[in-house]
Amino acid sequence: MSLSMTGEQLLNDLDARGLIHDSTDRAALIERLNQGPIGVYVGFDPTADSLHAGNLLGQVMLRRFQLAGHRPVVLAGGATGMVGDPGGRSEERNLLDRATLNHNVACVKKQLEKILDFDGPVAARMVDNATWTEPMGTLEFLRDVGKHFTVNQMVAKESVRARMESENGISFTEFSYMLLQANDFRHLCEFENVDMQMGGSDQWGNITAGTDLIRRRLTKSGYGLTWPLLTRSDGQKMGKSVHGALWLDPEKTSPYEFRQYWVQLPDEDVERFLLQLTLRSVDDIASLMAEHRAAPEKRLAQRALATDVTTLVHGVAAEQAAAEAAQVLFGGDPTTASAEALAVVAREVPSSEVTRQQLGDQIAVLVQSGLAASNGEARRTLTQKGFKANGQTLEEAKSLLEVDLLHGRYILLRKGKTNFHLLTVTN
Repeated sequence: MSLSMTGEQLLNDLDARGLIHDSTDRAALIERLNQGPIGVYVGFDPTADSLHAGNLLGQVMLRRFQLAGHRPVVLAGGATGMVGDPGGRSEERNLLDRATLNHNVACVKKQLEKILDFDGPVAARMVDNATWTEPMGTLEFLRDVGKHFTVNQMVAKESVRARMESENGISFTEFSYMLLQANDFRHLCEFENVDMQMGGSDQWGNITAGTDLIRRRLTKSGYGLTWPLLTRSDGQKMGKSVHGALWLDPEKTSPYEFRQYWVQLPDEDVERFLLQLTLRSVDDIASLMAEHRAAPEKRLAQRALATDVTTLVHGVAAEQAAAEAAQVLFGGDPTTASAEALAVVAREVPSSEVTRQQLGDQIAVLVQSGLAASNGEARRTLTQKGFKANGQTLEEAKSLLEVDLLHGRYILLRKGKTNFHLLTVTN
């Protein structure tokens, strides 16, 4: 098939986005990309049943190559996940059992299907390195993989050296991680027509170990590319929220919370993340940033980033509902909100069920909702016109029974600007 971008165009675009930290011989890589669709893979160790925002860049990079006409392969480290990469860790991770790893891989596959196209002429594939690693015997591994590397070469790797010098040291299990990853690249090159591996800059030593093994074992060229590790301007890891990791699983991190993370990014980060995490063209992003700088208080760039990334991960409907919910919770008219948006609100703010009969005792409902600490406080706040219900100011003489229900069932109570409680009315 014809490629939608030449190799040079693709790499130049990645350069313009700040996405190339290291690569193997660039001219040779361009030549190979121009010859026809290349199999390119990114690996991850399924140590959790969800990817997080820190994994997004790898998946978006695969999507860029797929849109350019190349074949993406996602490698789930069912075997390497039982060992653990020493990079970025001060001590050895807990080893996971096979059942847990299988469950995690199945969960992650569903997330990847939203980002990559698993059908069509350059359909994405997901493979598990346990399928070829587990059957390999110890002597076979030492003979076919281990003999091609020197200990000097392995110790020279920064992550290994740092762990050797640390208080906890490094086990032989983690020390062997580089060899296992190198063998993954060799296997995919030999049996799956995969000629290229990508990863974060901390993976460069592992990737070049793979290209070396391919050259020695298969007498052909493998190609590698790494991107800079993503961190925020405040030094915080990309994807870390106040509640911990920013998960791609909507049950772990709601689409609303996910979207708000990107809306709240500081100006110092937004252009870089637009370039690296969205599929907008470099020129379109330049125009958007010019508009943003003219009126930064509107947060146009952050909203565009939030829309694109949330849509990529959760889909159009979930992004729209999350955006609507944000409008409601930041002062918008709740009477115009869709049922889907109010369902999002119900997850993000305290909520409870009440009967129509209970609505008749307005004071009791306000106290039970937690918006007032006592009957007296509820009455004082009502007198001060401090409560709203579905956007209407509540007065002491007016009953909640007179408030029009949203979508026939909801009343959104509000005290001040940021205190909410959603009532679902039954009967």
